[in-house]
Amino acid sequence: MIAKKTFLTFCIACLSYFSVFAQGGNGSYWQQHVDYKMEIDVDVKNYTYTGKQELVYTNNSPDTLKQVFYHLFFNAFQPGSEMDARLQDIPDPDGRMVENQGTKENPKPVSRIALLNDKEMGYIKVNTLSQDGVAVKHKTIGSILQVKLNQALLPGAQTTLQMTWKAQIPEQIRRSGRNSKEGVALSMAQWYPKLAEYDFEGWHANPYIAREFHGVWGDFDVKITIDKEYTLGGTGYLQNPQEIGHGYEAEGTSVKHKGKKLTWHFVAPQVHDFTWGADPDFVHDKRVTKEGVTLHFLYKDNPAYEQENNFTANWKRLQPDTEKLLDFFNEHIGPYPYKQYSVIQGGDGGMEYGMSTLITGNRTYESLLGVTAHELAHSWFQFVLATNESKHEWMDEGFTTYISTLAEDHVLDKNNEFPLKNAYRGYIYLANSGAEQPQTTHADRYVLNQAYGLAAYSKGAVFLSQLGYLIGEENLDKTLKRYYQDWKFKHPTPNDFIRVAEKVSGAQLGWYLNDWTRTTNTIDYGIEAVNALPTERTKITLKRHGLMPMPIELKVTFTDGSSRMFYIPLEMMYWQKPLEAEKLTAWAWGHPTYEIILFNDKNQIEKIEIDPSQKMADVNRENNIYKP
Repeated sequence: MIAKKTFLTFCIACLSYFSVFAQGGNGSYWQQHVDYKMEIDVDVKNYTYTGKQELVYTNNSPDTLKQVFYHLFFNAFQPGSEMDARLQDIPDPDGRMVENQGTKENPKPVSRIALLNDKEMGYIKVNTLSQDGVAVKHKTIGSILQVKLNQALLPGAQTTLQMTWKAQIPEQIRRSGRNSKEGVALSMAQWYPKLAEYDFEGWHANPYIAREFHGVWGDFDVKITIDKEYTLGGTGYLQNPQEIGHGYEAEGTSVKHKGKKLTWHFVAPQVHDFTWGADPDFVHDKRVTKEGVTLHFLYKDNPAYEQENNFTANWKRLQPDTEKLLDFFNEHIGPYPYKQYSVIQGGDGGMEYGMSTLITGNRTYESLLGVTAHELAHSWFQFVLATNESKHEWMDEGFTTYISTLAEDHVLDKNNEFPLKNAYRGYIYLANSGAEQPQTTHADRYVLNQAYGLAAYSKGAVFLSQLGYLIGEENLDKTLKRYYQDWKFKHPTPNDFIRVAEKVSGAQLGWYLNDWTRTTNTIDYGIEAVNALPTERTKITLKRHGLMPMPIELKVTFTDGSSRMFYIPLEMMYWQKPLEAEKLTAWAWGHPTYEIILFNDKNQIEKIEIDPSQKMADVNRENNIYKP
């Protein structure tokens, strides 16, 4: 019997190995898998709930696992937690998370977490935990649960972990919680014990301090029992709409509720998180797109906001524009793979989740559309292309900023010549501030919140826009689409993305990834000198002042109104961008200067400009232009 069991385990491991080999395409990629079944019962008066969870965890790694870790995110919202301590220590704390006990002129920010009492703080307390029916040892360490397995989990094997817990929903301080400033009762993000990710770098059991998330791909089956007055929306597909109603029932039918509570049953396939929001006064509107995706909009029809921002009118106007945003992302990245998406008023700003977002709703229309564009775009960059947001936050926030900026410009018919100008401005400010840290910095380890934000959002967006400068806009568009096709429902890394860009374009781009994301090297090219030579010739001398290499586009405009565009390839790219320009000899990075000889009299030159497109993020543009 033992021999048969060992042989069976070996066969499962082999099958798992070969299936992952085929998925990765190069024999090295694998990812873990977990299926959740959860049931919770919510006490809306006390803001507590009890839960039970059964998860089946499949070890697709080549490693034997002797322990696993869970995230208990709500534990961060307790006085004395790491999140509380960091909030009190960082020089520029998040304004949503502090209370000013000073004056406007002399602020004294105090952590809101530190002020929580026992009834206001959050927690997840594990009552029981077993592996395959046998109790296991476990230890709660802040917002992390460490579990010692009774039986080591072999490569290719599965195990079932069963848990019961009790939780308290914290006051709304960051992302999740109860009673937001806009009066939304429940913003339920990071509400359940969530298995930590294990990948080729090992366990990612990061304590919840401030930033975002990383999760294991799987299927969710979730039942939420709550007072019948509450309307819910979030991740997944409602399985019992004719029992629930609340706008989910079939058109033309009505639902009668029995008892004081309803049990909402959701199923969510191929996701790595599950989030929901609820309020007894939610309005629920629906819109079905031409591709058959149902868009849900849940918001409070609050008269107090009407005079300030035309609240209800804005939420009605948002609905067809959200479909336009979805169409834009489908066209420029790839097809949205789920059947529904829910835009839910809640949270403390805007935050992306599986098939849904929580956003604050009392905004101008342009702000409301902007936050919806950004969070919806995250359904591609981070949710389907599930990067590790703690380590590579610029990949989800930056890529999302890039594509959502273009989408918002398109939907609002702004037709800006340079929509990403603000992203460039933010990055250049950061680069010249002295506060920049490499983008490889863990998201929690930035000295300043501002430095994190500019590195993740602005510098991350410039990474993509500037890649278009390097390889051409057509190649950039193809890269985004192939990246989505090759890496959807996986966990891509920065190297995975840049390799796609290399395959699409043919250019060598490892240097770009390295300098831009792993260092704080800056781009600074200047026009060093313009000298007249005999026989009506002019020598233009360019100089590289910064450490980061780039190919150079140079435009020379003459006094008669004509102009010439020159392209100087970067030698280490071993490739030239297809563009209408006079191609010159490649510039090797080791040479700090480069000379161009023009067969024109110096007096005929009206202007010389490096990078007239301004898509090269030169930190000092003052030396980019020469005028006699």
